[in-house]
Amino acid sequence: MARGEHHRIHAQDRTQRNRVLVAQEAARLMSEHGIRDFHHAKLKAAERLGIADTQALPRNNEIEQALREHQRIFHADTQPQALRHRREAAVEAMRFLRGFDARLVGAVLEGTADEHSAVCLHIFSDDPEAPGLFLQEQGIPLETQTRRLRWSDREQSEHTVLLFGADGIPFDITVLPLDAIRQAPLDRVDERPMRRASAAMVQQLLAEEDIEAFNATS
Repeated sequence: MARGEHHRIHAQDRTQRNRVLVAQEAARLMSEHGIRDFHHAKLKAAERLGIADTQALPRNNEIEQALREHQRIFHADTQPQALRHRREAAVEAMRFLRGFDARLVGAVLEGTADEHSAVCLHIFSDDPEAPGLFLQEQGIPLETQTRRLRWSDREQSEHTVLLFGADGIPFDITVLPLDAIRQAPLDRVDERPMRRASAAMVQQLLAEEDIEAFNATS
C-alpha cells in the first residue's frame, strides 16, 4: 500500500472514531444537562473533546442513536418512567385540546424523552390566536414564542409556540394552520416529515408498554 493511501485510510479511521466520540459526548450532554438542540450539543461536545475537524461532527440521527444507547446503559431505571409519565400527560393534554386536533411529536413520541423533556404537540387552527385564548380562558399562564419550521429544502415558515407547565411537566405547543395536518414539517433528526401521533395512537403505545411489562414479569 502506498504511503499516501495509508495516510488517507488512517485519517478516515481517525475521523470516524472522532464522530463516535462526539456523538457519545453530545448524547451525554443531552441526557445529563438537558440540552435539547442537536446542533448545540454536537458543537459543545466537539469543543469539550478538543475536536476541531468539522468532518468529525456526527449527523443528528447518529446522536439520537447514541442517546438511546446512553439511556439504556446509564438511565435504564429512570428514563422509561419519565417517558411514560410524559406520554400519559400527552394523552391528557391532547384530549383537553381535542378541538385543535392535537398530535404528539418529538422525543416523547420517539421514546428518547427523559426528565428534562417537554411534551411537544402540534395543534391546528386557521386562527393562530385561538389556541392561546382558549388556554388563557382555562386559567393557564402562557409564554409565547415563535419557531421556524422547514417544510422542504425551499420552504420555511414562522409559527406561534405556546409554552406552559402542568404537574411539573413542560409543554411546548406549536400552532399550525389547518391544512398542515396533511403535511408534517421536516424533522431535525433525519430531515424527513415528522412522525405525529393522535391521542388514540399514544394510548396504544402505553397499552403495548403494559403488555411488555406484564410479559417480562410473568
